[in-house]
Amino acid sequence: MAKILINDGIHPKGKAMLEAAGFEISTEKVAQDDLPNELPKYDVICVRSATKVRKDLIDQCPNLKIIARGGVGLDNIDVEYARSKGIQVINTPAASSESVAELAFAHMFSIARSVYKSNRQMPTKGDTEFKALKKSYSKGMQLRGKTLGIIGFGRIGQETARIGLALGMNVMPVDLYIENAEINIDLFQSETVGLNVKVKTVAFDDMLAQADFISLHLPFTGKPVLSNAEFAKMKDGVILINAARGGTVDEDALLAAMNSGKVAAAGLDVFENEPSPRRELLEHPNISLTPHIGASTGEAQENIGVELAEKITAFFKENLQPA
Repeated sequence: MAKILINDGIHPKGKAMLEAAGFEISTEKVAQDDLPNELPKYDVICVRSATKVRKDLIDQCPNLKIIARGGVGLDNIDVEYARSKGIQVINTPAASSESVAELAFAHMFSIARSVYKSNRQMPTKGDTEFKALKKSYSKGMQLRGKTLGIIGFGRIGQETARIGLALGMNVMPVDLYIENAEINIDLFQSETVGLNVKVKTVAFDDMLAQADFISLHLPFTGKPVLSNAEFAKMKDGVILINAARGGTVDEDALLAAMNSGKVAAAGLDVFENEPSPRRELLEHPNISLTPHIGASTGEAQENIGVELAEKITAFFKENLQPA
């Protein structure tokens, strides 16, 4: 019977599917420092972003057959080294796309109507300075008609485009590998079948120059995709959303761009120094903040658990059949 260590949690439906398939499951958290002693007992480890599976740990686990990441990013796993040792590395790229895209828009709406600022000030000043606050926050904007730049046009970027198109935004995606995508705008309560829109990617500099909002949806590749040079090419007063990965935006450059007015506001769900983001970001008056919760919806977590269970089960059916 194959043994699975689920070290960062899994939705009950995913756990039940794995148990029904005959796997022996442990959901008791093993501290990172204790993994070299405990992980050799297991055939599979399931992680999210908290647990790191690096080369030295892989070398100590000769029985390991699968490293499963509940989520999209694989930056906490030495993927190529694991695969060179014959270990399957899987993730769940489709499971959380809608949740992450919706969070990106939550930040956009919050910034466009100063909701995040109002929520900070209404509890302390709402009963004494109501009219002043109303005046301060009465210069909002609609998203309809604005240009949305999307950096990274994979599943999450395409879901972000879908919402933007449905809102009436001009969508300008950028991607190194994808030239275009067919976006279906589902009309949930309509008898019609929806609308298919072919969206082409554009040149990076063209997007930077035209976008009113820019949303990042790509993995961290070792260096920022937005730094001083890129901020200089943006429109004055642009709004930046990062629900991708910490490090994809140079935080020093972002703060400089915000303090100069180049970037009017930002919505950040991810940070370079998680779980200890820098205070300048947390305290900045023009940043809408969330603590890396892009995939943290009940629907996304259920989808992640189910997708992990299906992929793990399929691997063992094809290769080793659990007892």
